[in-house]
Amino acid sequence: MSITPESVRQMLSSENLGDRLRAVNQIRDLERAIAFELVQIAVGDSNSRVRYSAVSQFDTLGTQDLDLSLNVLRSLLADPEADVQAAAADCLGALKLHAAYEDLEQLYHNTPEWLVQFSIIAALGELGDPRSFELLKQALSSNTELVQTAAISSLGELGDLQAVPLLAPYASSSDWQIRYRVAQALANLGGAEAKSLLETLADDEIEAIANTAQQSLQSV
Repeated sequence: MSITPESVRQMLSSENLGDRLRAVNQIRDLERAIAFELVQIAVGDSNSRVRYSAVSQFDTLGTQDLDLSLNVLRSLLADPEADVQAAAADCLGALKLHAAYEDLEQLYHNTPEWLVQFSIIAALGELGDPRSFELLKQALSSNTELVQTAAISSLGELGDLQAVPLLAPYASSSDWQIRYRVAQALANLGGAEAKSLLETLADDEIEAIANTAQQSLQSV
């Protein structure tokens, strides 16, 4: 059976959860303007799995109408399910919707969910909004290692040289994954202090870290 806008629309209104989940997946096969229209139906579904699958497509479909996408994704930051909130944050970053920065900041401080905090901090790197520097600085002190690691990466993406002294203590972390993220971040930041730290990391016992630092030194 061929996939058509009409067949997908009909499945989206089915009482059967399996039908609705298949419909959301089939949206990916439709022309983008039509897919964008139908995915908006799916984000209002009563089932969180359907909503999650739908909102996850906004990073590509949302460019059809950025203002509308901003409104939809903002509303989903208040979804009762953490994974839906996290996916909405991801898409706001991917679409570089700077108008949502304050919404993301507020949710970061109010949510008890580490997954949502992680997605917000990771999204801020993609968003590239200078206002996020202080929030990323706070996230470096998170008790959740994944949030801390995301903050290191996002500070690198943000490109503010003030991040270099903040990252310096983590260059000697006992966790090699943190040192690896620091090496990547320093490569993006550049500057004399970053170069000095990269020279140390170039001798790291972990090959991936040493290689990243050595390659970065060629361009810093």
